[in-house]
Amino acid sequence: MADPGDDTPQARAYRRGFRDKGDKREDYAVDLFRAALAALDDVPRVDRILVELTRLYNPLVDGPIVDTGTRGAILEALEASDRQRARLLLEQRLDLYYPTDLRPPARE
Repeated sequence: MADPGDDTPQARAYRRGFRDKGDKREDYAVDLFRAALAALDDVPRVDRILVELTRLYNPLVDGPIVDTGTRGAILEALEASDRQRARLLLEQRLDLYYPTDLRPPARE
C-alpha cells in the first residue's frame, strides 16, 4: 500500500485507482512528465522517467509517448546543460500526448 505522504507518480497512480478518476487524461504519464520537468537538474532521474515514458503507448501518434530519438535528444540537452531545450522537447511530447486544448483549466 502506498504511503499517504508519498507524492511520487507511482503513489499518485496507485491512489487514483481507488477513487473516481474525474479527468480521465490526468494519468500516470502526465505525472511522469511533471516529475521530469521538475527534475531537469537530476539527469539520472530524468533518464529513468524517460525510460518509463518510452514504454507507454500514445494512441494519438500510434507509438510510444516519448520515442527513443526524443529521449536521446533530451538527455543530450541535459548533459550539455541546455535545460531550456530539454524542457521544450518534453513539453512538445506532452502536447502530443495531451493536447493543450483538451486540458482542464489550471487549478489554483
